[in-house]
Amino acid sequence: MRTGESVLGESDLSLIHALQIAPRASWTQLSAVLGSSPDTLARRWEHLTAGGYAWSSLLAARRGTDAMLYAWIELECVAGDAEATAIEVASDACTLGVHQVTGDSDLVLLVVSPDLYALDAYLAGRVRRLPGVLRARTQVVTRLHNRPYRSRIEQLTPAQVQLLTEITGGVRRPRARVPTGPNLTELDHRLVAELAGDARRSAAELARTCGTSESTVRRRLDVLTAGGALHHHCLPAPRFSGRPVWALVTTDVPPLEVPATVAALARLRQTRLVTSVTGPHNLAVALWLRTVDELHEVTASLVRAAPALRIAGTALSLRTHKIGAQVLGPDGRRMHHIRPDVPRTP
Repeated sequence: MRTGESVLGESDLSLIHALQIAPRASWTQLSAVLGSSPDTLARRWEHLTAGGYAWSSLLAARRGTDAMLYAWIELECVAGDAEATAIEVASDACTLGVHQVTGDSDLVLLVVSPDLYALDAYLAGRVRRLPGVLRARTQVVTRLHNRPYRSRIEQLTPAQVQLLTEITGGVRRPRARVPTGPNLTELDHRLVAELAGDARRSAAELARTCGTSESTVRRRLDVLTAGGALHHHCLPAPRFSGRPVWALVTTDVPPLEVPATVAALARLRQTRLVTSVTGPHNLAVALWLRTVDELHEVTASLVRAAPALRIAGTALSLRTHKIGAQVLGPDGRRMHHIRPDVPRTP
């Protein structure tokens, strides 16, 4: 059973793939790789973003020198209140995923927080006070095994990828785990807040908005990117990408088998996020699928790829309300974004 199909052409996917590799490359640089004029590429990207079919966004991976804390939150809602509750929590800056799902829960949230105390405050002061929420179950992410929001679009040829890398001066790939990174200043958080909706805003525009110089903007973004302090995601809206179905699979893996299992799962095209979690099951894997039917095939593939893994539960999204900072409408297109919180200097 199909739940959606791609309305993005090969040229659209090539452009998105190029922007995943080089988020702030100029249209002239991209033109040399994609074979279209800079004006054509700019117009095409404007069409995709204005129509809600794709976006490019930056979010902070750190607060100060500390990595952010992630958690999966499952909500059981009053009958008929799941959609209203989903829309409500999608407006919170700390929710990076809001999915209305099948199974024992009505909603699954991916939440980011500075620490356990802030997570507890959000649960107690916000989530559990929502009138539509009956119960909330939380699994703290003890390790992110890959970068959030990664995509598996592989539209460009290896030669095009190499050319783009050479033209833009090399791809800066943040280290997977950075014990200490750049200390994020208030200016850094303001820059990220401005780039959450559009990661391609110019340095000149950012400088005017933030009251600083273009050279400072460029320098801070280079430092933050090199230090692994930013999550970049350039994505097509799932409903129009050819992979419209989100699923969360919870699994049990013997602790000594986790590294090999994670490596095997990461090689599967459908996997988007692999997380070690607290609770009755120790691994949660988020997937994007072509069809509902594919879930059966993928779970079988998971077990074949990682024989130590045991499937504990699955949930399929009936509707995705939010990805990263982007809020999606009932038709699956991006409507708007939620600005991240900008911490004030004490």
